[in-house]
Amino acid sequence: MKKFWLTVLLCTCTVSALFADAAPLPRGYTTVQLGMTVEETKSALLKNGDFGYRGDRDVSLLPGENRTLIETRGFNILKECWFQFQDEALFTITINVNPEVMDYYSIFSTLCEKYGNPQELNPSTCTWRNEEVIMTLEKPLTIKYMDAEKAARMAEESATESASVEVVRQMFLDTL
Repeated sequence: MKKFWLTVLLCTCTVSALFADAAPLPRGYTTVQLGMTVEETKSALLKNGDFGYRGDRDVSLLPGENRTLIETRGFNILKECWFQFQDEALFTITINVNPEVMDYYSIFSTLCEKYGNPQELNPSTCTWRNEEVIMTLEKPLTIKYMDAEKAARMAEESATESASVEVVRQMFLDTL
């Protein structure tokens, strides 16, 4: 029994040490950071040729208030990238990685080594999070960075909208 508890203690210390050395989550990829304005993001994309940004022809407006999307075709490791804005601030970065050049396990093991084990892990997605950033690695090979505060606010708004739709639905059913 003593051997069991010693093993548990050693494992706990090792896990604690791993998390103590974990770097803080990044707020984006290279020079493109969450919270940047559309113009700041365009400038950063133009300076890094890996993104394949060609200027305003890669920018579009999304349905809804103050939503802009920049979509690029990257080079080498970056296959496709999307930069989504709300209220003129970058809140989601999505990067599809080229599977011919990079593999899932290499990215996963690098992220675990650098940021510790993911808080959520399932067969299709690994998620690391803190108060500011949600970073996910999704299969087949997508990395996402999301502003945690805006994501929570949007989820709350979506839940409120869903609840009001359900009330209207029930009112209709009650009239039958």
